[in-house]
Amino acid sequence: MTRRKSGGREARIALRSAPLTEEEKPVKPGEIGGRYKPLSEVQVQAIEVNVYRILEEIGFADATPHCIETCVAFGAVMGDDGRLRMPKEVVKKAMDLAQHSLTLHGQSPKYDLDLSSSKVHFSTAGAAVMIADPENNEYRESLSQDLYDMARIADKCEHIHMFQRTCVLRDIVDPRAMDQNTVYCAVMGTQKHIGVSFTESPHVTDGLEMLHIIAGSEDKWRQRPFVSMSNCFVVPPMKFAEESLECLRVGVEGGMPILLLSAAQAGATAPALLPGVVSQAWAECLGGLVYVNAIEPGAPAILGTWPFVSDLRTGSMCGGSPEQGLISAACAQMGNYFDLPTGAPAGMTDAKFPDFQAGSERALTHVVTAIAGANIIYESAGMYASLLGTCPESLLLDNDLLGASLRMTKGFSDESEESLCFDIIKDVCLNNKGHYLGSEQTINVMQSEYIYPELSDRDSPNDWKDKGNPIILDAAISRKKEILATHFPNHISDSTDEELRKKFKIQLSRKAIGRN
Repeated sequence: MTRRKSGGREARIALRSAPLTEEEKPVKPGEIGGRYKPLSEVQVQAIEVNVYRILEEIGFADATPHCIETCVAFGAVMGDDGRLRMPKEVVKKAMDLAQHSLTLHGQSPKYDLDLSSSKVHFSTAGAAVMIADPENNEYRESLSQDLYDMARIADKCEHIHMFQRTCVLRDIVDPRAMDQNTVYCAVMGTQKHIGVSFTESPHVTDGLEMLHIIAGSEDKWRQRPFVSMSNCFVVPPMKFAEESLECLRVGVEGGMPILLLSAAQAGATAPALLPGVVSQAWAECLGGLVYVNAIEPGAPAILGTWPFVSDLRTGSMCGGSPEQGLISAACAQMGNYFDLPTGAPAGMTDAKFPDFQAGSERALTHVVTAIAGANIIYESAGMYASLLGTCPESLLLDNDLLGASLRMTKGFSDESEESLCFDIIKDVCLNNKGHYLGSEQTINVMQSEYIYPELSDRDSPNDWKDKGNPIILDAAISRKKEILATHFPNHISDSTDEELRKKFKIQLSRKAIGRN
């Protein structure tokens, strides 16, 4: 469809505000990354060799009896020193069996995510224990309502492609009830793919029962599993976590996609030199992949190489450091090399509220990880204070950043001769037109070639003054209030909600989710 210019700046603004078809949008979920490669080919091959050596010569401590039995039957070796080692051929067998073109399903098919190749998607994530409230300039404990509200906000953010749990429900003391309500709040708040975690394996069984009810049956759930489990199965360096391994087992057997999560800190629970950090992260995650495929060959799994960075002066985590961007991008590069679905963290900040530090740290880690081609970039929106806090307004602010990051990931995708614009340049120059604003081409591509922020301010100083000197954070606060007052997703029926409430102790009232 051709869009015609009707005159001047106001017409261009009106043109931009018109709804776009999916074909017209300048970026879409799954733009192809992989152009940025922080590791040389020599380094990639050296890290690969190192990963296999770590698994074969060092191995894992503290494997559970089920993990030992299953992995040994798969080809792993249990040593006299109590460490479970995995020879290269065993690891390669698991990699061959693994799903290389994994799809994460949404509750609605329009939100399905294709994780094949180096297609890039953005997700929230985190286990913040506090809400950063910029409206009142304070931090407070995170509650059930906050998780549901953040899911609703993410549901309205075009460039947040899935919603993984952002905060801990501090208003629920019992861990089992907390895990049940975490699933409920997230699934009720958005139709996008959901990521949750569980503290004990019986809680996974609870979660699966809830998801069978929501899906309509166990068979329907298994056909389209729309919730994945973030599983910290390993305690770096190279130790298994017993209860998490049991959660992993129940999840795999229940058909739930597993994010195999290794979250060491460079200089603390991982080496200080960055190639060593990447090596350990990949060794730990591939060890998890062996266990997953020993349980169920081809079970859906994402390699969650999440090494973080320490400020070596203090030992504290610094998620907004340039080194964080480097190791996340390098882990993504290795994921493309191995051709495995890969998740990496980026977009975190050590700032406490949306400010210059937050924006700069989020951007410098985020863009390089996206262009490197991570399939899912977790913690890409809303996380503050080195993951201790999360900010609902920031989801809206960060949505603009994610769109820009995806546009940079897409890059120069048009390789046609027309894209070189020789005839357009010739026409403008030889016919004394002086500019391209009136060009038919300019009008035709202003939507497909360029992305425009929803909240960021591009007005001139005079126009900005005429509007009352607006502050971008105020716009985000206003938009948040509008969404939370009006957007109550109803993709789950009242009868299904009532069935969940009969079987589980749901914290949120029906009024809190916009039901009578």
